[in-house]
Amino acid sequence: MKSIFTTLLLLLFLFVNAQHNIVTTESFVVKGAVQKELTVTISALKQYTTTKLDSIVITNHLKEKKSVMKNVKLVALKDVLQQLVLSETNPKLHSEYYFTMIAADGYKVVFSWNELFNTSVGNNVFIIVESNGKSITESDSRIALISPADEATGRRYVKGLQQVIVSRVQ
Repeated sequence: MKSIFTTLLLLLFLFVNAQHNIVTTESFVVKGAVQKELTVTISALKQYTTTKLDSIVITNHLKEKKSVMKNVKLVALKDVLQQLVLSETNPKLHSEYYFTMIAADGYKVVFSWNELFNTSVGNNVFIIVESNGKSITESDSRIALISPADEATGRRYVKGLQQVIVSRVQ
């Protein structure tokens, strides 16, 4: 009985620690239903126009405040994805596409093509290039994506962005 308790305690400790270990990324790849894959590096992100925000409050699914990022510089994801060419060339069918953002630890969030390119939401999905006085290269999560206009900002806060998979609804 004692060994079972010890094993369960060890597993709980490992699980709790795994939730806090963010794998840093130096680039992310956009692939899937595109004519050509795109690899975006940290140095490439520095070439885009930045947006500045005084702060972003990170809230959980219950909209409870968890943290605050201050002095934030961001690059619009829409600007980065603008150079993509979907596998479908008919613009009427682009509404059938969606983007799955995948972190190095497996966390995933989804945006539709229309959401990113045809609504005000898309104007507010960003890659963080500086926050709290730290540049992207000094950040614990390196490449991170956030949608600060969301009511529960933590839900689509992807730390360690590694892949963007472009898919078409079947």
